[in-house]
Amino acid sequence: MINKRYRAELALFSNAVIWGGTFVIIKSALEDISPMMFLGSRFIFASLIILPFVLKQLKGATKSNYREGIILGIFLFIGFAAQTAGLKYTTATKSAFITGTFVVFTPLFQTLLEKRIPSIANIFGIVLVFLGISFLSSKSGNFLSIFTELAENFNFADFLTLICAIFYAVYIVYLDMISTRIDYKFLTFIQIFVTAILAYGSAFLLGAGGIETVKFDLSLMVIVAILYTSVLATVLTTALQTKFQRDVSPTKASLLFSMEPIFAAIFAFFLLSEKISIFGLTGCALIFGGIIISEISGKD
Repeated sequence: MINKRYRAELALFSNAVIWGGTFVIIKSALEDISPMMFLGSRFIFASLIILPFVLKQLKGATKSNYREGIILGIFLFIGFAAQTAGLKYTTATKSAFITGTFVVFTPLFQTLLEKRIPSIANIFGIVLVFLGISFLSSKSGNFLSIFTELAENFNFADFLTLICAIFYAVYIVYLDMISTRIDYKFLTFIQIFVTAILAYGSAFLLGAGGIETVKFDLSLMVIVAILYTSVLATVLTTALQTKFQRDVSPTKASLLFSMEPIFAAIFAFFLLSEKISIFGLTGCALIFGGIIISEISGKD
């Protein structure tokens, strides 16, 4: 039998695999649907899938449970909304790199909010993972290219993506703080439903204010994107993370999630015929090495 910690890590690792496939799909779908409409549709469909299975938990939950679930949903919405909006207006390279910085913010918030200082092995793993993400995001043969691009062309979309990284780190830590005392099915539904309502509300407000043109062309790509992201990358991944993250530290969870860009590159290789350079492979090796070092230590 697989012990509790390894089972949890395997579940979180599976999330990274699933999330890796979302980047290519969402980027293509945003040609036919505005960011907030996509986000709302993704999460409301996911909510409807889960609803029949959580009616008992919804009736039995306390006001405190609802309050904490709503706060978690707000953190999740801000992260997803900032990333989706930023992804439409910035380059894929910068989006992947900036989003990946959540692996640096997570141990910081773990220390501030939970008073849990990461182990030396985990800190070393974080350094290797961050270097790996830098290599993976930089242009072939030039490690500093991603930093140069950010310094010269940092825009509002990049700032939104940075907000995503910060709030997702807060989300990971806050989930760790409340998941041990609240039913995971209830938490899964509430955070997804709250995200859907906030996304649709934002689409309406942004559209009414002329900030974003509300667009929803039901193309095949939009249908595929909504189905993939709602069923696999929302219902399944949120349930797995909500149930199993309690068995590892937020820092260890962020390290496992950092595998996402590796799988994104693999999906891009097979679906878009994008090549993975030696430079990119070096980045993958550094990320994998950082996780292995953290795993061997056995400490959170």
